[in-house]
Amino acid sequence: MTIASNPARTGPNVPLVIACGCLIALISFGPRSAMGLFFQPMTEARDWSREIFALAIAIQNLMWGVGQPFAGMMADRFGTWKTMALGAVLYVTGLILMVDAQSAVALHVSAGVLVGLGIAFSSFSLVLAAFGRTVTPEQRSLAFGIGTASGSLGQFLFAPLGGALIANIGWQDTLLVFAGISATIPLLAIALRGKASAAPGAPANTDQSLMSAMAEAFGTRGFILLTLGFFVCGFHVAFITVHLPPYIADLGLDPSWGAWAIALIGLCNIVGSLASGYIGGRYSKPIFLSLIYIGRSIAIFAFIMLPVTPASVLVFSGVMGLLWLSTVPPTSGLVAVMFGPRYMATLFGFVFLSHQIGSFLGVWLGGKFYDETGSYDLIWWSGIALGILAAIVHWPIEEKPVPRLAQEAAE
Repeated sequence: MTIASNPARTGPNVPLVIACGCLIALISFGPRSAMGLFFQPMTEARDWSREIFALAIAIQNLMWGVGQPFAGMMADRFGTWKTMALGAVLYVTGLILMVDAQSAVALHVSAGVLVGLGIAFSSFSLVLAAFGRTVTPEQRSLAFGIGTASGSLGQFLFAPLGGALIANIGWQDTLLVFAGISATIPLLAIALRGKASAAPGAPANTDQSLMSAMAEAFGTRGFILLTLGFFVCGFHVAFITVHLPPYIADLGLDPSWGAWAIALIGLCNIVGSLASGYIGGRYSKPIFLSLIYIGRSIAIFAFIMLPVTPASVLVFSGVMGLLWLSTVPPTSGLVAVMFGPRYMATLFGFVFLSHQIGSFLGVWLGGKFYDETGSYDLIWWSGIALGILAAIVHWPIEEKPVPRLAQEAAE
């Protein structure tokens, strides 16, 4: 299946939207996925505990989640370009202020609040919503997979780039380089301008309000289960992104293995996201999500039970990469199936808020438990248990439109 514009229908240039959206996903996801590389140099330079830095990244994840529904509302109401331009300003400002952060409060405001909100208003969630209103319903799952894979490519590129830059020019100048790259987002977002008031395959007679859409979503059992389950995804990926590099270094391996581990996760997630988009368009999305979370629990269990070596790090990173953001295409796809594209940015924003609450706890508790116990064991075992719980939660979700959409489609 190819994603191409329909010459019989006037509308956006679909290939251009896909290309620019993928670049935005790459750029917005890249710097934040490399934050774990700043862990040791910043804490050593400022004489901070691990919990201080971990809390800053935890706040970043939380603000990303808190800001996401509002970013979705803004995109649905005023358009994607204006929303992403605001996000880029916040993102760049936060990265620049991180350079001179001398206190824990300054770090929490810059790396936490500003960068977190910047990501919320410029992230791949808005890109996926733009894709959802641009392509046909049959193409959405694949388009979501491509967009998610682009974010993973950003992780693959920025992790070794960040590691090399930190080693050669220092962490302060590396942050400035990341800020300069992030400043290109508004230009790329021009191609995504527009709102979701109309989309291919959407019923023409819908006049549902935003408040009605939110009430409908939170009154739908499948949406609640999907939201709860996505919490676990955030817990896993945020903890591993931030704490895997120092965990590897603590066990005596060269710190460069941490950068390559994050990079390999991003590389393998390109394959995982594309495969997820393909599978989600053909098979049950809820069952597929359950299998992903079970797979994560098995991978974590094997990693912590076996001796940690360069080989085991690479195997674990590769497996987790395949399962990393492969949850996003079926999760966003379920939102589109259940409620349509009209308010997808807003509704997926609430699902993503749950993801980021999980991210906050995964990052913060990782630092807190390490400072208190000198070990990451408790957080690893928590991740295993939560993966099993997520598998149970996703299984009963029904992959079908809500009654309102079914009735509108029949009229």
